Formats: sequence, C-alpha cells, structure tokens
Amino acid sequence: QVVLVESGGGLVEAGGSLRLSCVASGSGFNIHAAGWYRQPPGKTREMVAGITTTSGINYADSVKGRFTISKDDTKNVVYLQMNNLKPEDTAAYYCNVAWNNGHDIGNVWGQGTQVTVSS
Repeated sequence: QVVLVESGGGLVEAGGSLRLSCVASGSGFNIHAAGWYRQPPGKTREMVAGITTTSGINYADSVKGRFTISKDDTKNVVYLQMNNLKPEDTAAYYCNVAWNNGHDIGNVWGQGTQVTVSS
C-alpha cells in the first residue's frame, strides 16, 4: 500500500508563493501519474495540475503560468509550486497518485492541506 502525506499549505497574501509537497511512502512502487486537486469552500473538487509518464503535464486554465507541478522519482515526492497566488486560489489542496509495483496497481489520495490567500 502507498500512503501520501501533504505539506506546505498556509496563509499567504495575494501575490505570494507557496510550495506544496506530497510524499508517497510504501515499498517497491512507482508513481506513473500524479495530480493536485483543490476544493474551495462549498464547491466541488477540481483538478489543478496533473503529470504522467506518458502524457506529460497539464494545468487548469485558471492556474496556467502561475503553478508548476513536478515529480522527484528518486524521492517519490510530487510538488506544486504556486506563484502569484490569488484569493480565488483559497482551497483545500489534495494530492492524488496512481501507482504500481509490478503486480498491483492503486490510486490514493492525501489528507489535504489548506491554502488561504488574503487580499
């Protein structure tokens, strides 16, 4: 089994930056796809950024040019660098990872980390 732990959220002023980290732990697995999602208060969860080994990287239109997703396969960590943050970026951010270990595949969510952007 793979477990995710997210960190890096917090309170920041508009125009500021944060970097979210998602550490995947387990044994003998590879991450073949990962994504960051967010859920603003009272709204549904939406995809922010995704990265796969086959399809590359994609972003929601609302974050293009401001957010960058990356993955360190040596450490099994997925990052989301968020620059020029806006109040509308306020949300709980969740990491999602699709993994395989040669005989099993799985999909797991992190517990979420809160990002609050003040105007």
